[in-house]
Amino acid sequence: MKKLSLEIITRRLANLPTPVFSDDLPVNVRREEIKRAIEQHQVVIICGETGSGKTTQIPKICLELKRGVQGLIGHTQPRRIAARTVAARIAGELNSPIGQAVGYKVRFADKISPDGYIKLMTDGILLAETQGDPLLHSYDTLIIDEAHERSLNIDFLIGYIKQLLPKRPDLKLIVTSATIDAQRFSRHFNDAPIIEVTGRMYPVEVWYRPIGVDDDEEEDGQRAIVNAVDELIAAGPGDILVFLPGEREIRETAETLRKHHFDRARPGFLGIEILPLFARLSFAEQERVFQTGNTRRIVLTTNVAETSLTVPGIRYVIDTGVARINRYSYRNKVEQLLVEKISQASANQRAGRCGRVANGICIRLYSELDYQGRTEFTDPEILRSSLAAVILRMQSLKIGDIENFPFLQPPLPRMIADGYQLLAELGAVDDHRQLTPIGWRLAKFPIDPKIARMILAAKQENCLHEILIIASALSVQDPRDRPFEHQAAADNAHRRFLDERSDFMAYLKLWDFFDEMLKHKKSTRKLIAHCREQFLSYRRLREWREIHGQLQVLMSELGFRANEIPAKYEEIHRALLTGLLGNIGFKTEKEGEYLGARGIKFAIFPGSVLKKAKAKWVVAAELVETSKLYARCVARIEPSWLEKMAGNVCKKLYFEPHWEKKRAQVVAYERVTLYGLTIVPKRPVHYGPINPREAREIFIRSALVAGEYATQAPFFAHNQALIHNIEELEHKARRQDVLVDEQKIFAFYDALIPAKVINGAGFEQWRKQAEQHNPHVLYLSRESLMRHQADRITDVQFPETLTLPDGSRLPLKYRFDPGHPLDGVTIRVPLPLLNRLDPKQIDYLVPGLIREKITGLLKALPKHIRRMLIPLPDAVTEFLQAQSHAMPAMSLSDALSEFVLKKTTLTVPPGTWQTKDVPVHLLMNIQIIDDVGQEMAMNRDLTELQAQLGKAAQMMFASRSDAGAQVSIERNLITRWDFGDLPVEIAFMRNHQQLTGYPALVDQTDSVAIRLFDTELTANAAMRVGVRRLLCLALKEQIKQFEKNLPGLRQASLQLAVCIQPGDLKQDMLNVIIERALLADDSLPRTEAEFAAQCQRARDRLPEVAAALARLLQEIGTEYQILIGKMNNVRVSRLNNELTAQLEQLIYPGFLTQTPGPKLLQFPRYIKGMSVRIEKFANNPGRDESNSREIHAFWHQYLQRLEKHRASGVTDEHLEEFRWQIEELRISLFAQELKTPYPVSVKRLQKLWECVHA
Repeated sequence: MKKLSLEIITRRLANLPTPVFSDDLPVNVRREEIKRAIEQHQVVIICGETGSGKTTQIPKICLELKRGVQGLIGHTQPRRIAARTVAARIAGELNSPIGQAVGYKVRFADKISPDGYIKLMTDGILLAETQGDPLLHSYDTLIIDEAHERSLNIDFLIGYIKQLLPKRPDLKLIVTSATIDAQRFSRHFNDAPIIEVTGRMYPVEVWYRPIGVDDDEEEDGQRAIVNAVDELIAAGPGDILVFLPGEREIRETAETLRKHHFDRARPGFLGIEILPLFARLSFAEQERVFQTGNTRRIVLTTNVAETSLTVPGIRYVIDTGVARINRYSYRNKVEQLLVEKISQASANQRAGRCGRVANGICIRLYSELDYQGRTEFTDPEILRSSLAAVILRMQSLKIGDIENFPFLQPPLPRMIADGYQLLAELGAVDDHRQLTPIGWRLAKFPIDPKIARMILAAKQENCLHEILIIASALSVQDPRDRPFEHQAAADNAHRRFLDERSDFMAYLKLWDFFDEMLKHKKSTRKLIAHCREQFLSYRRLREWREIHGQLQVLMSELGFRANEIPAKYEEIHRALLTGLLGNIGFKTEKEGEYLGARGIKFAIFPGSVLKKAKAKWVVAAELVETSKLYARCVARIEPSWLEKMAGNVCKKLYFEPHWEKKRAQVVAYERVTLYGLTIVPKRPVHYGPINPREAREIFIRSALVAGEYATQAPFFAHNQALIHNIEELEHKARRQDVLVDEQKIFAFYDALIPAKVINGAGFEQWRKQAEQHNPHVLYLSRESLMRHQADRITDVQFPETLTLPDGSRLPLKYRFDPGHPLDGVTIRVPLPLLNRLDPKQIDYLVPGLIREKITGLLKALPKHIRRMLIPLPDAVTEFLQAQSHAMPAMSLSDALSEFVLKKTTLTVPPGTWQTKDVPVHLLMNIQIIDDVGQEMAMNRDLTELQAQLGKAAQMMFASRSDAGAQVSIERNLITRWDFGDLPVEIAFMRNHQQLTGYPALVDQTDSVAIRLFDTELTANAAMRVGVRRLLCLALKEQIKQFEKNLPGLRQASLQLAVCIQPGDLKQDMLNVIIERALLADDSLPRTEAEFAAQCQRARDRLPEVAAALARLLQEIGTEYQILIGKMNNVRVSRLNNELTAQLEQLIYPGFLTQTPGPKLLQFPRYIKGMSVRIEKFANNPGRDESNSREIHAFWHQYLQRLEKHRASGVTDEHLEEFRWQIEELRISLFAQELKTPYPVSVKRLQKLWECVHA
C-alpha cells in the first residue's frame, strides 16, 4: 500500500478525535507513563489486570499521541464478537458512530471508513492482510490485545511483526493482556518495557466448592451449579456468569436451571432470565447478553467470555474449572476437542469477569489445592495445532523457514514435520520442502489448505460449481440450527436436505433451497422468519454465500470456470478426497467402528445420515475427539477412487513375483495402501519395470530353466526334450544325481541373455537377432547336462512298457518323488484290460527295482531264518538267477517261500510277506483310465481294483462304442449248435486299439448267447454254464422223463424231511445229475462235432449218474435217521449244540450241488461218526470236551478267514481243503474205528493253515 499524501495526512490530523479519559479506570491513572513509553520505544508490553480498561483506553491514548494519522491504529481481538463489541464501546466513548472514526472488520463484515482512525479486527484478518500488504503500510500502530490467548494467529503475527519492525521503524507495537507472561514477551522484543496496570475496581472473593466424587459426575456437576446459583442469589443482587465447556453443557444446564424452583418469595426477586453465550449463536441472540433489564440474568458461556468481552452487570462468576480445548494429535492426524482443566491464568481471567460493578464473588467448583496444582498458563495454540497452514503462509510470503522463524515459543520439530507431511500429502510441497505449483495456488486461498485442495481438484473433476458450495460450507459453522428444546422439530425440518449416501450432498440441497428462498423473497424480515421456521441461521447462511462469493472471485482471478453440467456423485467426492485423504475409514467387524488412517479407530457422528448405513468405505470432513473419536460430515466412497486421487501418497507393496506363461512375463501382486489402509488388496502387475533384475532372474529360471514358456523356437524344444530324457533316467534310478542342478542351466542362459531382457517379448526379439549369427547359440548339450553317463539305466532294467500274456503292451511311467501318489512305477491300464492283469506279473515290478523289493522282503524274515541267508545280496542274486524271464508261475511271496525252504529247510511263517512292510514305491501303482484317457481309479492293490471295477471292465470290454467295433461272432437266442466252430480267442479293434477277446456261450435260461470276455478264466466259467444249458435244450425230452420219475427221490424226501423241503431236494438232485451226466470232467466242446459227441455221452450217462446219486442219498438218509434218534436221547446241551451245528453245515437245502463230488461220498461216514461220538460220550465226557476244544479252535479260525476271503473276493483251494480236513479230524478224534482216507492230525492242520491265503 502506498504511503498517505501530505494533504491527506493534514486532513486526518485536523479531524483527529479528541479522547476523553475517565480517571476511575486504573489504566488512565498511568496514562502519562504509558504515553512516554510508547513515544520512546517501538514496542511496549502492557500487562493489565481484568477491569483495568486497557482494551478500550489504549487506542484512545494512541489517538492522544496523534497515532492513527499516518496510518490506522490496528487493534486485534481473538474473536469476532469481541472485535464488534470493543469497537462499539470505543466509538461510543469518542461520540462517533460505529464505522466512522472507529470501525471493525471481521469475516463477512467490513465497517471501516476511509477516514477512520481505529480499526478493530480479528488477528486472522490482520494476518490475511500481510499477503497484500507485506509491510503493513496501512497501519502506524498495532495493538495485539489478549495476547495471553496465544492463538496460532497471534503467535504468527508476533513473529512476523518482529521481523517487520526493523523495516518499519515508524510502526509502534503494543502488546496487551490481562494475564500475561510479560517477561517472555519482553525478551522476545529485545527487552521491551513492561507496564503493569492494576485492575479490579471492586474486590473479588474466591469461594471453593469442590464437586464430590460420585458415580454420576455429570449429575453432580449440574447439582453443584444449581447450589452455587442459589448461594449467589442469596448473597445479593447482580447477574451471574457461568463458565461451561461447551454447547451441550450449556443447553443441559439451561434446562436444569429452568426446572429449578428458585426462592421466589425472597424480597426484591424480579425473576430469572437464563441466557446462553457461545460462538455458534446468531448475532441477535448474542446481542441479548449485552442488553440489561429488570430481571436477574444467569449467563451460561464457554471460554468466549474469558477475555475482552465484557458482559455488563456481572457481579458473580461460577467457574466449573474446565474448558473444551482443541488439540491436534500429530500421531493420529486428528483434532481432539477434549474437556480439560483450565490453567491458573484462565481461572484468574474468569474471576476477573466479576467485581466491575460491585464487590464480586467467584465460586470455583474445584478445590484450592486443585487450583494451585494447575499449570500457570494455557498451552499456546502453536503447540497444539497443525502447522500446515502456517508453513504454507510462510512459504508463500517468503519469510523463511518455520524452523528459523522468531516464534515466541518455537513449535516442536515433530509438529513441524507433521505440517510438512500434510502439505506433501496435498501436493503443496516437494521433497525439498519447496512449494509446488499446487502449493502456490493453495496459498492464495484464505481458507484451510485441505479445503483449498478440494477446489483445485474440482477443476480436473469438472465439479467446481458443487465443490465451491461445499468448500464454503465447510469454512463456516453449520447453518442448520438444532435447539436443545426443539431437536425433533429441527431434525424433521432438515430431513429434506438429507442424501442417503453423503452428508456433503446435503449442503448442495440446502444451497438450492436457500437460493430459491432468495429468488422469491418479499423482504429480508420475512426471509429471516422463514429461515427461523426451518431452523436455519440466516446469518450463517449469509456468511456461507459471502465466502462462496469470495471464492468465485478468486476462481475468476485464477481463470477457473465453473461447470455448467451438474457433476456426478463420483466426481464430487473424488475432488473432496484430495483434501480429506487422512479422514478415510474402512468398516470393521465391530459394530459401529471404522478403521481409519494410521491405525486410528472412529465412529460416525450420531447426526450423520450414514450412522446406521454400515457403509464399507467412508470419508469425513473432520475427525474430532470428544468423548470418543467421531467422524463428522461423512460420505460413502469407493476404494477405487482413492488410488487416483492420492497419487504418490499411496504406498505400493509387491509380493509373490512369479512367471505367468500365458502373459509371457513376470507378474507380481501389488498391494496398495493409504495410511495403512488396504485399498487394493491383490492386483497382478508386470514386475519387470518395478524390479528388472529380479524379474529377469525369475524369467530365466521359470520360463527357460523350468520350461514354463510357450514358444516355437527350436532351441527350446531341443533343450526341454534333452532335460526330460535325463530326468526320466533319474526317475528310473531313483537318484537325483544325473541331471546337473538348475543353477548350472541358469548360469548358461544368464551368460548369454542381455540384462535388459525381462520378459518373453524382449527375449524373442533378442533371440531372433542372436540366432542370425549362430542358430545354435541357445542349444544345451547332453554332456553339459549330465553329471555321469548312467550306464546301468537300460531299457531292459527299466522297460517303457509291460507286455501282458495276451501280447497287450501297457505303458509304464517312472517317478522319483517320495510321498507323491505316483512315486515309483505306474502302469496305465485301459479299463477293458483290467481283468487281464496277472497279480503274479504285477508283483514282480520291473527288473531294475525287483532286487530292492526282494531285499526288503527278506529283511522282514524272522531273525533265525534271515541269519541263514546272509549275505543277503548274494541270496537275492541267487533267487533272481533262479527265476526265468518268462511269465512267473507263482506269486513273488510263494516263490520266495519256496526259495527259503530249499535254501534253509525252514518254512516261512504265515503272514510274513506283508505288503504293508514294503516301501510304497516297490508296489506297482495301477492307474485305470477310461476311453479318453481320464483316470477312473488308482491303487497299488490289484485285488481291490478288480473287485471295485472288474464287472465294469467286463461290461466295457463287451460294449461297442466305435462304429467299426461290431464283432460278428456274437449272437443271441441260440437253441442249438448251428454257429460253426467257437474259437478260444479272437482279435478285434475297439477305440483304435487291438484287443483279444475270449468268446463263450452264456446261459440265458431259454437259450444261450455268444459273448466276448476279457479273460480266458471268466470265459471258461461262463462257457461251462452255457454249454450245460445248450445240452439241456438238446436233451430236453429225456430230462423231462427224469423229472417225472426221479429214482430214490421219495425215500430221500422222507428221510431228510426235517431239514429239506421235498421240492428243494428234487431240484438239488436234478442239478447234480445234469452237471455230472452232461459235463462231468469232460473238456468243453468248441466245434459242432464235439458238441454232438458230448450229447451222446450225456445221454448214455444219465441213468447211471441218477442211480448212483439215489444210492448215495439212501445211505446219507439212513445214517441221518439213526443220528437223529440218538440225538433225541442226549441230555448234555453242549454236545447236542455241537452236533446240531455240525449237521447243519453238512445237510442243508442245496448241499448236493454245493458239495464237491468226492467230499459228498464221505457224508455217510461223517454222519455215522457223529453217532459213534454219542455212544462214546458217556464213557469219557472229559476227553470229548478236550477234543471238542481243539475242533472248535480250528472251526472258528476257518470261519473268520472264510468271511475275509468272501469280502475281498478271494478263492483259496487251501482254505477249502482245510474245511474238509476238520471233518476228518473229527473222525480221527471221536470215531477212530471209522478210519480216515489219509493221515490227519492237529499238527497237519496247522501246517496246512500256513498255506492258506492271508
